[in-house]
Amino acid sequence: MSTTTQTVPSGTEADAATSLLRFATAGSVDDGKSTLVGRLLHDSKSVLADQLEAVERASLTRGQQAPDLALLTDGLRAEREQGITIDVAYRYFATPRRRFILADTPGHVQYTRNMVTGASTAELALVLVDARHGVVEQTRRHAAVAALLRVPHLVLAVNKMDLVDYAEPVFAAIAQEFTAYAASLGVPEVTTIPISALAGDNVVTASAHMDWYAGPTVLEHLETVPVHTDPAAEPARFPVQYVIRPQSAEHPDYRGYAGQIGSGVLRVGDPVTVLPSGRASTITAIDALGRSVETAWAPQSVTVRLADDLDISRGDLIAPTEGAPAPSQDLTATVCHVADRPLAVGDRVLLKHTTRTVKAIVKDIPSRLTLDDLSHHPAPGRLAANDIGRVTVRTAEPLALDAYADSRRTGAFLLIDPADGTTLTAGMAGDAFAGTASAKAAQDDEGWDF
Repeated sequence: MSTTTQTVPSGTEADAATSLLRFATAGSVDDGKSTLVGRLLHDSKSVLADQLEAVERASLTRGQQAPDLALLTDGLRAEREQGITIDVAYRYFATPRRRFILADTPGHVQYTRNMVTGASTAELALVLVDARHGVVEQTRRHAAVAALLRVPHLVLAVNKMDLVDYAEPVFAAIAQEFTAYAASLGVPEVTTIPISALAGDNVVTASAHMDWYAGPTVLEHLETVPVHTDPAAEPARFPVQYVIRPQSAEHPDYRGYAGQIGSGVLRVGDPVTVLPSGRASTITAIDALGRSVETAWAPQSVTVRLADDLDISRGDLIAPTEGAPAPSQDLTATVCHVADRPLAVGDRVLLKHTTRTVKAIVKDIPSRLTLDDLSHHPAPGRLAANDIGRVTVRTAEPLALDAYADSRRTGAFLLIDPADGTTLTAGMAGDAFAGTASAKAAQDDEGWDF
């Protein structure tokens, strides 16, 4: 089999090569989020004719003369009837400059947990506020969740500017308040855009009513924001998904380990360690798309072959020997509880990390975070739906996790109900708010090791 030499793409090259942005929208009830998404799809010519006809019919049934673009994303019958977003609605669309995967998340407080689902893989979070109401409690919740999940880019869209006469001072005051709050969460930069989703101002085309604003439209920002990092700058992590042993006459000794590279770059000749066993070997070959390559990088799916015949199975992690994470059975993490059933101290759960699932027990819940004021309440004993807190977990087998602040892929995990497989909690290893003003205040004022 011939070997192909590949050059690891830089951040800019990777962006151009993939041209894909995953982003999530969030906002309070009636802020116009679904209308914004509908306007974005409609004005970017991403709506099929039959979809638009269905929206027009539904709008007429509800007594509306003009199409209600919010119906393009409110896909559930209950959503259409109530005029609210309940579930995470995923939409796929494209422009000549980039492809997009959009996660439209609910605005109700009781569905805050759904934002965790939508934003967990997002590279950008777009938070809406109503220009008449400004930054409200739910706005702060959504900003905190975006910061907690380490979403790289945060956008504030101040909607319904037409209802405040397109006044620049109104926009400036809201943008200043939100930016200051985001900074306290450790968000380094926020892009603020004044819009009217209903009228189409600054969504896809520039507004004729706000000549005082010289920034990009929503779509222009989405098309140009850099979303990819340099793979070579991250430590390599390769969770094994499947062991390939054809045992055929053609390949009698073939043994490969297949999976998707979680982060970083793998090269033939790299010394690696298999975790959690700690056994060392060297990469002798990398197979991708039916051919051998010298180099592979995240998020490519490849098969790795090693110099030594080691006992490796699904769930093991292959990492460079230098800088490999230390396996441990004790895990402290920031979590968001997403199930209706509370999570309590002493609960026996399953913990899923990348391709590995192990038994675990919740040893402690040292604190719960109140997103309204970023205060920390000690020893709550349990976490209810939508709660964010700190937990300590003991696993039956060692796991090799990175801190979530260092790697969103290998620092994340799920706690699962072993009885029925329900996802209980989304977890982020380490201190997800490390370095933020809220974490420092918690340490200074309460003495928490947070």
